[in-house]
Amino acid sequence: METVHYISSDVLSIEIVQDILMHDKKLALSEEARNNIEKCRTYLDDKMKEHKEPIYGINTGFGSLCNVKVSNDDLSKLQENLVKSHACGTGDLVPEDIIKIMLLLKIQSLSYGNSGVQLQTVERLIEFYNNDILPVVYEQGSLGASGDLAPLAHLSLPLLGEGEVYADGFRQPSHKVLEKMGWEPIVLQSKEGLALLNGTQFMAAYGVYILIKAFKLSYLADAIGTVSLEAFDGRIDPFNDLIHMVRPHKGQIVTARRIKEFLQDSEIIQQEKQHVQDPYSFRCMPQVHGASKDAIDYVKRVFRTEINSVTDNPNIFIESDEIVSGGNFHGQPLALTLDFLGIALAELGSISERRTYQLISGLRGLPPFLISNPGLNSGFMIPQYTAASIVSQNKQLATPASVDSIVSSNGQEDHVSMGANAATKTLRIVDNLERILAIELMNASQALEFRRPLKSSEFVEMFLQTYREEVPLVEEDRILHYDIENTVAFLNNLQLDESVFE
Repeated sequence: METVHYISSDVLSIEIVQDILMHDKKLALSEEARNNIEKCRTYLDDKMKEHKEPIYGINTGFGSLCNVKVSNDDLSKLQENLVKSHACGTGDLVPEDIIKIMLLLKIQSLSYGNSGVQLQTVERLIEFYNNDILPVVYEQGSLGASGDLAPLAHLSLPLLGEGEVYADGFRQPSHKVLEKMGWEPIVLQSKEGLALLNGTQFMAAYGVYILIKAFKLSYLADAIGTVSLEAFDGRIDPFNDLIHMVRPHKGQIVTARRIKEFLQDSEIIQQEKQHVQDPYSFRCMPQVHGASKDAIDYVKRVFRTEINSVTDNPNIFIESDEIVSGGNFHGQPLALTLDFLGIALAELGSISERRTYQLISGLRGLPPFLISNPGLNSGFMIPQYTAASIVSQNKQLATPASVDSIVSSNGQEDHVSMGANAATKTLRIVDNLERILAIELMNASQALEFRRPLKSSEFVEMFLQTYREEVPLVEEDRILHYDIENTVAFLNNLQLDESVFE
């Protein structure tokens, strides 16, 4: 297996990012990327020697200060001041896994040769990545336009020997790590600070991280929903191919096919049923789970485009001899899709909690709250409360951030995407979904025991056998907090193959 991923113009997909992270691959620049970076930097240096007119962000101030000309003697100081002054993030710390994706995506964007950075600047970012020297970044501070300014400023501070990093297992000042590694701080040249701070890598890194988790949880929603269907003595009819071929949404078809495959050779699903129909939360899994799958697929396409794009400003085009100031840093494509993704994931949690509710309701031969001696034991009464509270929180978090905007920089930046807020709240939604599904699995696995001696399919029985090694059957009341946490850990540690990206 390759242990190095070469940064190039080859398409970077969500699957490739997952592979890089999962196998802890190192990064290196391809010759193509190295040449692109060096040619662009040389072009910009030559341009500035002869060009006396203002070029935004290169020899001018920033934002509403764009009309303030800066002397060529101060261009390096201008860029250093930019990074320091914009490092005003606050709030919770960005998870280290997401910081690592931010570094990868920033390196990728700078490698195309449209940003004007020095080769040594990109190489230093790669050294940070490869040595697990991860800048400390804060969640709050980006409006999702003009780039993710504050978060990316914190990502860039260690280049200057400023700010803090995670290294050797703890948080420490950047300058100490640079000294230990024998590295001198980077002296930023014209435009470099702007190239580092403009960009959507904060929003994009969150989105990539959430997407990787979303595909897995979408698959697990199907699997856990199947266990619930078996435990509820549900019917197979709603998963008949004929139904889905006359309404052929891709996600719907995939969900129905999966559930049928999961149930192959199950004794429970094949037994004669006493009821004609199941509640929507069971029989409409293909339609509801499928709609979320289709939403996730759409979001994946948008992010695939984004992580293969140049999103700083201005952009440098050597072939046409132009430096063009535009708005590729604006996060609107990501803000809208992150909001959409949050809604889709919240719905997977909503229908999951409804299945949990049905299972504990004393229906279809199941005891109330799935315990043998209800009354003395409360059994699974309260985990449903927990799931319901999380589902309601997800409904609140699913309120779109992208419909909001606020004027900044003295009116120069008068419409912003709020994509960073969409990103951070969608991360909370996906983490919440994992807990909701964990609670459903607890209930479904408990309920299925009341169907014995009948057996479910080989897939379901093996899945539950593995689960029971981590979370034993509940025979009398115990502290279920630990069961929830252990179930979340079980789901989190499950390794799934590439089929989850269907």
